[in-house]
Parts: sequence; structure tokens; C-alpha cells
Amino acid sequence: MADDSRNNQQHTIGSYAAIGDSFTEGVGDPGPDGAFVGWADRFAVLLADRLPAPDPAGPEDAPYEDSPHGDFRYANLAVRGRLLDQIVEEQVPRAKELAPDLVSFCAGGNDIIRPGADPDDLAERFERAVADLSNAVGTVMVTTGFDTRGVPVLRHMRGKIATYNVHLRAIADRYQCPVLDLWSLRSVQDRRAWDADRLHLSPEGHTRVALRAAQVLGHEVPADPDQPWPPQAQRRPFDERRDNIQWAREYLVPWIGRRLRGESSGDHVEAKRPDLLPL
Repeated sequence: MADDSRNNQQHTIGSYAAIGDSFTEGVGDPGPDGAFVGWADRFAVLLADRLPAPDPAGPEDAPYEDSPHGDFRYANLAVRGRLLDQIVEEQVPRAKELAPDLVSFCAGGNDIIRPGADPDDLAERFERAVADLSNAVGTVMVTTGFDTRGVPVLRHMRGKIATYNVHLRAIADRYQCPVLDLWSLRSVQDRRAWDADRLHLSPEGHTRVALRAAQVLGHEVPADPDQPWPPQAQRRPFDERRDNIQWAREYLVPWIGRRLRGESSGDHVEAKRPDLLPL
């Protein structure tokens, strides 16, 4: 299996690019300026914090003199709603052009939940992209899918997601990629790790994924991503049913409607950080 232990990949990372869909864009984790933050942005900060601080006595025209993280650079190419083939066509070439030390690659989630999706075929296309990326960037971090056992509508797709995940781990093993294994991150099984739409992580959920990503590279982190959530009062079945009905009205029905119309939440959306820029 691919090495996703807590003590590998100890070399310094000076640049990082994230590619993927809404999960990597950060949907569910709004920032103060209205843009999404998300796990990849938070992970980038953890990586940047490992670099030495810029020398205050350095030259005044240093390109990163105003950055508290020295010359660490970060790009986020992810766009919500993107399918695997769209990510490969739009984002992989840009990531290769940027040639960062690290690329996180999470794709296929929007494909696997479509009727008739074939996880075997999807994995073959994913592997071709990993091979392409591996020849141009320092390290490719492969990201698995979540365990959807507690997610309405998506729970019946759990077998397909598990099959796809097994393929992703095998691909990572063949190309010596670290694995950000979201299936094994038990803390995100709690409802509080998810946004109200139940399809995207909450800010705390994104934070826990960022911490686990840093652990995968062998870095010390300021908190345990699998730290138990605080106890909460048990909810009545009536409250659960009421919440499920409200969720279906506000999120599920519009989501199905977009699918039927052939629309995507990412239509007319561009990457929020298309260049490697200092934090």
C-alpha cells in the first residue's frame, strides 16, 4: 500500500498547488472577504509555517519581502462542480506549467455519484493524470473519497466509492505518492464536520482535513484531526425527520434540478488562485 504514515516526506516544500473540485476549492468554509478558504488553503499555511521566516535585513526589493512566510508560494486551481476529465483538461496542464514541489490531486467525486459511473474506468483515467503530473512536479498527493455511510442519498453509493478508493491507493503505490485518506478520518463522520448542505465540509471539517494532510507528510500539527467532538444532547427522531425534510427542500431538490438541466455549480466560476503566489 502507499505510504501515508505520519513520518514520511520530510523534505522542505517551498511551493504547493491544489487541483480538484468544490472540496479543494473550499466550499463550505467562507472567509471574511466572501471567498472560500477550505482545507487546501489551511494546509498551505501549515506548510508555509515550516519555512524559515524572511530575513528582515534582506534586500528591500526581495520578491517576497511582505510575506510572513518567506518565499513559500501557493496556487489553488480547483473549481466546484468539475468532473475528472475537466480537471485533467483544465487544471493538470496548469499544474505542470507551475511545476510546484507538491500537488494535491482530488478528483472523481462528482463522477462517481452519477448514474452508471464505473469506478474501474474512472481510476484508469485518474492514473493517466497521475503519471502525467509525476513527470513534471515534485510530489503528487493522492486524495481518497469520504465514507458516505451517514450521508443521505449518497450512502447507497458507498460501495462504488470504496472500490474507487482501493484503485486510488494502488495508483499511489505505483507512483510512490503520499495518500490523504479521507475514508479513515473518523472525525468527519460527525454531522458537525459538514455544512448545512451535507455535501461539503464545514470550516471545522476543512480544518481537520488540513491537519491530516500535514500529518501525511510527517509534519507535527497543532491539534489532532481525529480529536473527539464535544458531547452534545441527543436529538429526538422528530427533530431528525424535520431537518431531513428541510434539507431536501433547500439543497437536494435544487441539486437534482441542476443535474436534470445539465447545469453545474461551477459554471462561470474560475480558479480562485491560478498562480503560485506568496501567502
